[in-house]
Amino acid sequence: MTMDYATQLWLFFALVFGIVVLPGMDMAFVLGSALAGGRRSGLHAVAGLVAAGACHVIVGALGISALLAVVPGAMQAMLLLGAGYVAWIGWSVLRSQAGFAAVPAQQRRTGWATFRQAALTNLLNPKAYMFMLAVFPQFLRPEFGPMGRQAFVLGLIIASTQAGVYGLLALGAGGARGWLLARPGAGVAVNRGVGALLILVAVATCVGGLRGM
Repeated sequence: MTMDYATQLWLFFALVFGIVVLPGMDMAFVLGSALAGGRRSGLHAVAGLVAAGACHVIVGALGISALLAVVPGAMQAMLLLGAGYVAWIGWSVLRSQAGFAAVPAQQRRTGWATFRQAALTNLLNPKAYMFMLAVFPQFLRPEFGPMGRQAFVLGLIIASTQAGVYGLLALGAGGARGWLLARPGAGVAVNRGVGALLILVAVATCVGGLRGM
């Protein structure tokens, strides 16, 4: 039995939501950005992730992701590069001697810098390309109209899901920053915790990806 278009879109949303809510590099980066720079910094990180997600949709729609499937070395190199980049960010945070709240305003990342780093983190995430290669094409069906229009709708679902989930995380973490401002010791502890989390996520991503290859 062939499902109708609306049912297919709901199924796609369920899959995307399940992936977005799982803790990973993107979520850890949003959390760290919001704790370090407040809600605005967290939302800049979210915007960077959404922009990178749009690039993934374009890549998937054009079929360029197939290249990563037929050239295993490219996928492995991307996985190691992405994990290494996030681990480097985590190490920089971990070795910092000041807590998030104690970082002077002039030393914090600008909104544009946060946006760029978030986008790069997502663009170097091989799991996104695997999703675009293995899942995305299954929801592009000729009977539902022009492929470009379908890809655009699916892209909107991805973007809105990322914005909703990560946006709520950024707002919540940014709100907690006020509590940390009044407790320098707690800020240092959170600083260490987020740095360790980023490194742990990078290692887990790298190990899990390599085992799956």
